[in-house]
Amino acid sequence: MEATFDVLVVGAGCAGMRAAIEAHDRGARVGVISKLHPTRSHSGAAEGGINAALGNTAEDSPEKHAFDTVKGSDYLGDQDAIEIFTREAPDDIYQLEHWGAVFSRNAEGRLDQRPFGAAGSPRTVYAADITGHVLIQVLYEQLQRRMAQGMTVFEEYFAFRLLVEDGRCTGVISWDLMNGGVKLITGKSVILATGGVGRLYRATTNAYACTGDGMSMALHEGLPLKDIEFMQFHPTTMYPSGILITEGCRGEGGYLINKDGERFMQRYAPNALELASRDVVSRSETTEIEAGRGVNGSVYLDLRHLGAEKILTKLPGSRELAITYAGVDPIYAPIPVRPGAHYHMGGVETDNWGLTEIEGLYAAGEVACVSVHGANRLGGNSLMETITFGRRSGQAAAEYSLGAPAPGNGGEAARVDAETWVKSLLGNTAGERPWSIRDELGQSMLDNFGVFRRPEKMEKQIEIIAGLRERYDRGIVIEDKGDVFNNDLTQAIELGYLLDIASCMLQAGIARTESRGAHSRPYDFPDRDDEHFLKHSISRWNGDGPELTYGEVRMTQWKPMERTY
Repeated sequence: MEATFDVLVVGAGCAGMRAAIEAHDRGARVGVISKLHPTRSHSGAAEGGINAALGNTAEDSPEKHAFDTVKGSDYLGDQDAIEIFTREAPDDIYQLEHWGAVFSRNAEGRLDQRPFGAAGSPRTVYAADITGHVLIQVLYEQLQRRMAQGMTVFEEYFAFRLLVEDGRCTGVISWDLMNGGVKLITGKSVILATGGVGRLYRATTNAYACTGDGMSMALHEGLPLKDIEFMQFHPTTMYPSGILITEGCRGEGGYLINKDGERFMQRYAPNALELASRDVVSRSETTEIEAGRGVNGSVYLDLRHLGAEKILTKLPGSRELAITYAGVDPIYAPIPVRPGAHYHMGGVETDNWGLTEIEGLYAAGEVACVSVHGANRLGGNSLMETITFGRRSGQAAAEYSLGAPAPGNGGEAARVDAETWVKSLLGNTAGERPWSIRDELGQSMLDNFGVFRRPEKMEKQIEIIAGLRERYDRGIVIEDKGDVFNNDLTQAIELGYLLDIASCMLQAGIARTESRGAHSRPYDFPDRDDEHFLKHSISRWNGDGPELTYGEVRMTQWKPMERTY
């Protein structure tokens, strides 16, 4: 046995580090596992900001933040969770600031807040356009401080199985990337904070490591995935690289124009224009492109009218990215952009404290579905969710573990079983390389389950996924037989996760015969259907495939109404 803890956190992005900090501060002995160095986690790629109603403007409040979030979710968000989220967000922002987060300030010296899409008031706190980078560095500093007090961090450990004994989660089985070997790490409780699954798509803003690890591990232990069909496409990813250009560019006044120089959002969202919700803007861009008013499958993000000073002070990172990866200086020329897969609204179903159906197992961040985002996430809400619900899950896991018994004795047998499985993967000498299946999956998901979803394409994608799964199960060849930094091995395991989540997404997407938020079926079911589909999709793994049921949306004070911007 490698080690045992009170609370074991799997993942070290913003949600995982915030959970670990809270659990430690509540008196628990904490271990953290990350397949990356923590500051390389995908949370660091978040750019535009983090939402909280700080009271800097008289018209804003946590209640208005909650309403905007409910409306943005296309009324699929659970309103009790949303109210907790918006009520607790301001104090979490102040704590981050006290820990050393250097947020941008306005002329009065207050924390500055910029407008973001579908927000009724400027409430997005930001650090220029590198907010995620700032937060992850600050949290890592706090993690290091607690490491000096006894917290343990296992960097470059790839968790690939949960240990569940007698209905209770008591650890994870990992591959030691640096040294090789299957390792068992146990805990009285476990928090999943492994991030999303954007790498299902070829064109994505997500890091290469975002492969749905935690979602798939939970799925195979019988846990439900909630609202898994809802993948958000961010409107402004650079052509051709897919690198994110922050919504902050539009928050600061950037325009979207087509090949004719027309500010086309006037047609689709005459009031909010470029600051409509992300699903609306992505659909508008796709409509322009499909109508022949785009350029090379993209439209343009125009910042020229903002002036050099504003771009250099508030959007320096976006300018650098555009120059480096698109060969465009936005001070002088517009940036070619298009929608790209960005964020998964669905995930492992949890309660408002991050607890799953399995005793001792919690989840927070993009791997989880609490659900504050419903069918469509508002920009700036995801970073806030990682902090608020990371903190809440850390508190709950610590309180549970301090009164829980030690893990049982079944871990070593589970580790040996996992080791045998890994050796069988490494021993395969016939089959195909994982990358070929992964590439086909990414391109076909983009073609058949993207911004617009057509029934015949979704049916085709189900067949494609079944064929890819058959090829995967027949055997894949891992050419690298070594133990140290064996990316061939980890990518083979990750491919299985991707295929699992893709199957769930397609099943739930075909069954949802309406258009709601990021799930748009304009050719057969163009309208939202509250009578039949104001409900969460619930996906479980049954034998060799997913099984779909539905759950109730929790409502407090806001009844569904038409969503316009």
